[in-house]
Amino acid sequence: MPSIHLTTFVNAPVERVFDLSRSVTLHKKSLEHTGEQAVAGTTSGLIGLNETVTWKAKHIGKMRTMKIKVSSMTSPHSFTDEMAEGDFTSMKHEHHFKQVENGTIMIDLFYFETPYGFIGKVFNRLYLTRYLRRLLEQRNSMIKDYAESSKWQHLLV
Repeated sequence: MPSIHLTTFVNAPVERVFDLSRSVTLHKKSLEHTGEQAVAGTTSGLIGLNETVTWKAKHIGKMRTMKIKVSSMTSPHSFTDEMAEGDFTSMKHEHHFKQVENGTIMIDLFYFETPYGFIGKVFNRLYLTRYLRRLLEQRNSMIKDYAESSKWQHLLV
């Protein structure tokens, strides 16, 4: 199963980084270039434990829909979202947050499986893992930008 591990330092309190990471509004903003829309479930504000959001966006030349569910949450230290419906065989994204003296360490562990057997594995290795890593890095960059400025407050409502 392919995986992506990202570590991002954010100069902000852990509670703020945790909440911005579960902001549906900020997620949409961070992926505007894909036309990302929340079309069902929690469509704005903060997603919580056992809640779902259905995303619709253009990825890899095609409009795609994926429903995710927050399957675990320990505020403000971690939460996990998993695909309930979508194009992957499976997808799990663990978000971990550790308060340090001068801010927060944000750790993303992203696991996914694609269909299509050998061809899917080759596609993952040659393209998809890098594509998904860039999307996660872009999202984390926006979380960092908002958390370290005064722009974050309106996203937590």
